[in-house]
Amino acid sequence: MSSSEPKARPKPGPWPPAPESSPMPPSSWAKRTGFRPKFSGETNAGDSGQISMRPRPREPDNQPDLEAGRARAQPQPVAPRPEPAANGQAQGDKPPLPAPPAADKDQPAKRRRDSDGAVPKSSSPGANRRASAGPAPAEAPRRPNRSEEAVDMLPQTVDDDGFGSRHSHMKYELRDNPGLVPITFYGFQHFLSMLGSLVLVPLVIVPAMGGDHEDIAAVVSTVLLVSGVTTLLQSCFGSRLPLIQGPSFVYLAPALAIINSPEFQGLNGNKFKHIMRELQGAIIVASAFQAILGYSGLMSILLRLINPVVVSPTIAAVGLSFYSYGFPLVGKCLEIGIVQILLVIIFSLYLRKISILGHRIFLIYAVPLGLAISWAAAFLLTEAGAYNYKGCDVNIPASNIISEHCRKHISRMKYCRVDTSLALKSSPWLRIPYPLQWGAPVFHGKMAIVMCVVSIISSVDSVGSYHASSLLVASRPPTPGVLSRGIGLEGLTSVLAGLWGTGTGSSTLTENVHTIAVTKMGSRRAVEVGAGVLIVLSVIGKVGGFIASIPTVMVAALLCYMWAMLAALGLSNLRYSEAGSSRNIIIVGLSLFFALSIPAYFQQYGISPNSNSSVPSYFQPYIVASHGPFRSKYGGVNYVMNTLLSMHMVIAFFVAVILDNTVPGSKQERGVYVWSDREAARREPAVAKDYELPFRVSKFFRWVKWVGL
Repeated sequence: MSSSEPKARPKPGPWPPAPESSPMPPSSWAKRTGFRPKFSGETNAGDSGQISMRPRPREPDNQPDLEAGRARAQPQPVAPRPEPAANGQAQGDKPPLPAPPAADKDQPAKRRRDSDGAVPKSSSPGANRRASAGPAPAEAPRRPNRSEEAVDMLPQTVDDDGFGSRHSHMKYELRDNPGLVPITFYGFQHFLSMLGSLVLVPLVIVPAMGGDHEDIAAVVSTVLLVSGVTTLLQSCFGSRLPLIQGPSFVYLAPALAIINSPEFQGLNGNKFKHIMRELQGAIIVASAFQAILGYSGLMSILLRLINPVVVSPTIAAVGLSFYSYGFPLVGKCLEIGIVQILLVIIFSLYLRKISILGHRIFLIYAVPLGLAISWAAAFLLTEAGAYNYKGCDVNIPASNIISEHCRKHISRMKYCRVDTSLALKSSPWLRIPYPLQWGAPVFHGKMAIVMCVVSIISSVDSVGSYHASSLLVASRPPTPGVLSRGIGLEGLTSVLAGLWGTGTGSSTLTENVHTIAVTKMGSRRAVEVGAGVLIVLSVIGKVGGFIASIPTVMVAALLCYMWAMLAALGLSNLRYSEAGSSRNIIIVGLSLFFALSIPAYFQQYGISPNSNSSVPSYFQPYIVASHGPFRSKYGGVNYVMNTLLSMHMVIAFFVAVILDNTVPGSKQERGVYVWSDREAARREPAVAKDYELPFRVSKFFRWVKWVGL
């Protein structure tokens, strides 16, 4: 070291350095790995609650690139000059560290797996893979810095040279095309694993609208067709990520609120078609608003307010908001509903690592397998006469039953038997859904405003899905323009959902990220082929009839799992932020608490405990428009305010977005989403191939800078 340097390097101490003091003796795992806990006597808490480490000399480590999700290469000198002697020994001739115990000779990084047990991770790219990197100076075990911890949360591995190979755990990446047969198989598998998200929404809203089994089958076929078409459009002209589009749970709460509006309570005859036309009108207006939000570039401005701390409680609140519907219906037939919930839990958790022919069947198909087994068990019980009661007929309305014996058992006969639905028998073999099949849409301003606000929540949901999926399958995250283009196209495809009459808008399903991570399939072509298969199935009427015949108890049991998964996937967005920050913990906690408490106040206001209502108990939270506390001389304003403030996701979004954008915090602490720069993305061929529009369409729209590369 020359004397001309302004600051002298601190004199090194004894080697290896003495471990820092800790209030608790380290465990055996801590001794093996060199882990030092954050909350030790040597650390200090900053203003935001983060643990600030004492400054230490900068080490020549490979610092990760947070935007690309991989380690940034450092220049390697050909012949490094030895450092001056320290304690009588040259820096380049450091003695090796003490050998670890015999049981720990294998690399710990190769044994560490993710939650699915498939992908090895490394929280310290430079320290945990020395054995495979060839001869290199040994280093003392050290705690990884925060940036490394943030990268380790991403689904990535680090190769032997220290460079990030983020997609090494994926079977096929975004632009891979392994052949027609594998693509067809993986595409069908992708959609089958998301069966619950695609078909369960119609099974909830159609009976609430007064529809019969034929209406349910027709709406299911329509959903399959619209989901296939919108997925193809999104894959080709939207975000270009392998994301399935479908009836999102985000639209379920406002749909139920509109269905249970006071003006629809006294309808008799064709109630289903009348309410469906009202929903179509509200969805079309909200979809047009979402398309303008995306294609006008306003979404790029809104992105500045949307961060992981906002997305996490908002999406979690969507799943938690339906607790009143899940288990209360499962309780109608416990021996069937409980068994199905347990089967799905066993398959997805206890048997998730079992692989058959290279595929983790139980984890990928947990929902279809649980449904099939419980359905078969219910069928055997029905055929064995377990639910036959002498002199009782399930087809007789409960109001006409005179016998007290039959009144007591009619509920079990209705919910436990699997032969009460005639949907499969009455469905035609060929039925092509067509636009305006329920009649011309009806437009009401108050319902359209409610749906417009919900379309913003749907866009927030899609932002989280775009970011998480791009880190799994693409070379870089999309640019703000590509994201705006995807949101704009979601608006246009939701217009198609409104015209065809699916009952809800079309959006990117949150479960996409989980499905991609589990199946290891990120090919855009696979999703497109699967969408084509979905379109073919939609015109086969018996498919819709078969799905419509799923018993109500089984639907509720599946929804218990799906909504729990949705809440967990929402909270998983916190991995892109400092999850241990007291700032973020308080914001997320307040958002979730008020998301549950404020709607409860609105939903319970003005309801007498002994009041008799024709609306089932599990739909009581959605009749708030008739008795909410917001009362002015304008009926439309009362409807909008009472309805919006009774929705959990709306409260969670507004509380989180206000607190996250007003409470001070660094970008790293807040976990601000890192999107690719437009000019830098255009210079990288891999990014251009990932996100550019096909058929050279993008060259005609290069002037629209806010919706493309």
